[in-house]
Amino acid sequence: MKFVVIGGDAAGMSAASRAKRNLPDLEATVLEKTTDVSFSACGMPYNIADPARDIEDLVVRQADVFREKQGINLLTGHRVEKIDPAGKSVTGVGPDGAAFSFAYDKLLIATGARPVVPEIPGIDLPGVMVLRNLKHGRRIKSFLKEHAVQKAVILGMGSIALEMAESFRTLGMDVDMVKPRPGLIPWMDPSMSRVIQDELEAHKVGIYDGHPVKSIEKSGAGLRVICADRTFETDMVLAAAGVIPNSELAEDAGLALSVRKSIAVDPSMRTSNPEIFAAGDCADSDHLVSGKKVWTPLALRANRGGWAVADALAGKDVRLEGVVGTAVFKLFGLEVARTGLSVGEARSAGFDPEATVIKSRSRAHAHPGSTTIWVQIVGDKKSGRLLGVQMVGREGAAHRINAPAVALHAGMSVDDYTQMDLAYAPPFGPALDPTLAASLQLVKAMS
Repeated sequence: MKFVVIGGDAAGMSAASRAKRNLPDLEATVLEKTTDVSFSACGMPYNIADPARDIEDLVVRQADVFREKQGINLLTGHRVEKIDPAGKSVTGVGPDGAAFSFAYDKLLIATGARPVVPEIPGIDLPGVMVLRNLKHGRRIKSFLKEHAVQKAVILGMGSIALEMAESFRTLGMDVDMVKPRPGLIPWMDPSMSRVIQDELEAHKVGIYDGHPVKSIEKSGAGLRVICADRTFETDMVLAAAGVIPNSELAEDAGLALSVRKSIAVDPSMRTSNPEIFAAGDCADSDHLVSGKKVWTPLALRANRGGWAVADALAGKDVRLEGVVGTAVFKLFGLEVARTGLSVGEARSAGFDPEATVIKSRSRAHAHPGSTTIWVQIVGDKKSGRLLGVQMVGREGAAHRINAPAVALHAGMSVDDYTQMDLAYAPPFGPALDPTLAASLQLVKAMS
């Protein structure tokens, strides 16, 4: 069997590696357009914050390991430009400019996602950066090393933008964050979003939501970010307004697309063409709470998708379970976590949501070091079903979110959750875990 993979990061390399373990005689070819495979993209903000660390530390496995130890024909610098489903082949251009063509029996599209780049004048000026892959990380670290950067403007306020705000402040830079729409974190309860804004302001990060950027211009040795009602003088700009799926190859090949133009896949990761799979940040997922198709470009889903494809190639009956939208990020001293649906998302999905926000403690009340933790829990008034949980705190939020995530996978009600047997010891939480306390309050509100 000839198995061809387009894309050599999490989903692609997971699929190729497992497929070779499952089927040692498989002919596996991976075509990666960059020079990098198998690296920790999530670690880049923290690496950038430490000038002493080499960006190459983020490489999980060198390309030669896949070639020499696993027998994978891994070809870097190979950009696929066309998929021919009828002829079962892919064509493109290699690093030397020469055209290539590979035939396949089974194909995996693992093309990932790319940064949203605002279509504004000056977005291509030197000093305007994005951050998605290792090449971007190298460019940022090199720019910071070669220039006396004292100020940065970040376009966007998502999780990567917020992590990079911390990274830049750790380096002693002044930071302003700008976005066109009002609201720091729209999916979060306003009282909890205010906690995050207070943290940013305490670390002297400027928050300018509701300010569409009109253009970026050169300004002396630096840059000027121009909005309708204000300008920002800066040494560099980071465009961090989110990502979009790389689905153009699939679309041009006639494959069905899904939400936000991600590639539509079934639970075995097959596309609308049964010989072609898609996995990772280019593919859609099923949301287990809303029952709708979603696009969740996260590392765990990408790896699982790659493994599922490999098992399907080996003839296993694979049905990859959907997602509940669990995510977490760090911002200075805060842990910010969520799982399931927000109130707005629940309403859009057809539920009749009720929500409760509580303030609890990260440890038992008399235990030293206890800090405040905020919990919002969302339930459906009609069915009593648990729909989602959000948490913010200085400790205990990042791993505590896993309990309600499991409850969502199990389809539990809010009342069911109140009876969860969660661990207790004074250094780790109150006797009544904050999520249990919130669920009890929500049961009252829904009754």
